[in-house]
Amino acid sequence: MLILFDHGAPRGVARALRGHTVITAKSKGWDRLTNGALLKAAEEAAVDLLFTTDQRIRYQQNLTGRRIAFVVLTGTTKWSRVRLHLERIAAVVDAATPGSYNEIAIPFD
Repeated sequence: MLILFDHGAPRGVARALRGHTVITAKSKGWDRLTNGALLKAAEEAAVDLLFTTDQRIRYQQNLTGRRIAFVVLTGTTKWSRVRLHLERIAAVVDAATPGSYNEIAIPFD
């Protein structure tokens, strides 16, 4: 699966996503695109999943009919907390299907 990390996604998560290819919005030159343009570019590039911390994306964009899956981290993105949930994150990513939307809550404490 080709996974796109947006600018807020903790990059350390990529190590837990074995068997997947991870790219970043910045590496593709997409880091300045608005969400709508980013989704369009990602789908045109055959990205399978967007990994993001943007909890508003489901309200700001029409996700209906999208081929790309969404995994959204909620709560904290502090690496010391996120790393405790890598197995759960990997399981959600592995189970994602085209057009699916999943949130993973990372507790602050």
